[in-house]
Amino acid sequence: MEKNQSPPNRRKQTIAMSSNSHRGIMLVLSSPSGAGKTSIVKELLRQESNVITSVSVTTRPARAGEINGHDYHFIDQETYYQMLEAGELLEHAEVYGNFYGTPKTLVSEALSKGKDIIFDLDWQGTQQLSQAAQADLVSIFVLPPSLEELENRLRKRAQDSEEVVRRRIASASHDLSHWAEYDYVIINENFEYSVECVRSILKSEKLKRTRQPSLHSFVNCLRNPKG
Repeated sequence: MEKNQSPPNRRKQTIAMSSNSHRGIMLVLSSPSGAGKTSIVKELLRQESNVITSVSVTTRPARAGEINGHDYHFIDQETYYQMLEAGELLEHAEVYGNFYGTPKTLVSEALSKGKDIIFDLDWQGTQQLSQAAQADLVSIFVLPPSLEELENRLRKRAQDSEEVVRRRIASASHDLSHWAEYDYVIINENFEYSVECVRSILKSEKLKRTRQPSLHSFVNCLRNPKG
């Protein structure tokens, strides 16, 4: 046998790598109005191609420029009540006489495909999601650096009347009282840093053992390459 020739009965064993796919995550951001969660959500969507927004159903009429199926699924009130009674909504709420809800089927399909879904919800909506799908949920509460800064941000937006701004400031204390119900808390003093924190949370959560369904077979393959 030549010196560099391998014995005929020895073969290189290769381990077939599994896809090791990750189940998607329901990522919820909540905060008092003006703390910056909506801006964080928009930037996260820009930077993370695997993150999509949850498209809710609503009974309110479409506004100018809104696209059915993209901004909302616009439905009538009868259809909404049918979905509600059938248990087809993960969370629901009434806002100024209009009804909103998150369709269970659409979310489930996206998660099974490994898509991460981001929700911009208040604490009440987050509680409902937690009860309906706790295993898939990761919740983040965004705090302002101070109440003074919160008020400044609300006024700088110039989107609301003085009465609305005062109402939002008044309700901030109640919203803030729910911070301890969340998995993570971010003080949004520096926007870029806050976005990076959310991205880091998302990456870490996807590495959890329970969110890697193919790990079991992959580790078995590592342990028993000839099996």
